[in-house]
Formats: sequence, C-alpha cells, structure tokens
Amino acid sequence: MDAVPAAPTAPLRFAAAYFGAVFVAGFVLGVVRTLWLAPAVGPLAAVALELPLMLGFSAFIAGRLLRRWPLSCGSAVVAGSVALLLLLAAEAGVSLLAGRELAAHWALYRTAEAQLGLAGQLVFGLLPVLRAGRKSL
Repeated sequence: MDAVPAAPTAPLRFAAAYFGAVFVAGFVLGVVRTLWLAPAVGPLAAVALELPLMLGFSAFIAGRLLRRWPLSCGSAVVAGSVALLLLLAAEAGVSLLAGRELAAHWALYRTAEAQLGLAGQLVFGLLPVLRAGRKSL
C-alpha cells in the first residue's frame, strides 16, 4: 500500500513543533548545566552529560511528531533543516539578549564544549530523517 503524501505545510509544522519542544527543554537543561553542573564538573563535561539527554528527548519528540505528521525522507530533510536553522537562530538570539554581541557569540564555537554542542545540534537536525526512514515509528 502506498503512503499518503504529506500536506505541503507538514514539514514546516513539524519543524516548528520540533524546534519549540526541544528549545524549551534545552533552555531548562541549559540553565541547570550553566548554573550547577558546569561549576561542579567543568563546561565540557557538563555538555557531555547534557547531550545524551537532549538527543534522547529530541529522538522521542521527532518520533511523536512523525506520528502526527508522517513525512517522506525528503520532507524530513526539509523539516530537520528548518528546525536546525530555527534552533541556531534562537540560540544566537538568546546570546544577544544576554548582552553578547553576535561576533562574540560566534567566537564561542572555538571552545570544545560549544563544538560538542554544535555536533549535537547537527544530530538534532538529522533525527527527523533518521526517524522518518525507520519502518516502525
């Protein structure tokens, strides 16, 4: 039996919902990481401890959203890419709201912990594709 094609707006709806849920969770965990975990174990170890939680939550949310908006692999690429762009823009926005200039925000990516976080964000962007490619969601 052929799959029913997704509505044209499904990838964008998916992206917005996926970004929103993961951003809220990341914001909460980021506060915990920054205020309590990083001072205790160091910034790189704190990100390394937070990352599996975030990716697990991201995979869970992607799976739930794919039940609501089933996407082809191509549409999942669009959804994951848009969600990743939204996440990177929101992260830069939070940095600006915290009083950091944009150049200073981009300079943070020179640190190992920010590079590990960026790698996690790239996986976040790929998760909809990986989950959409699975036969059983």
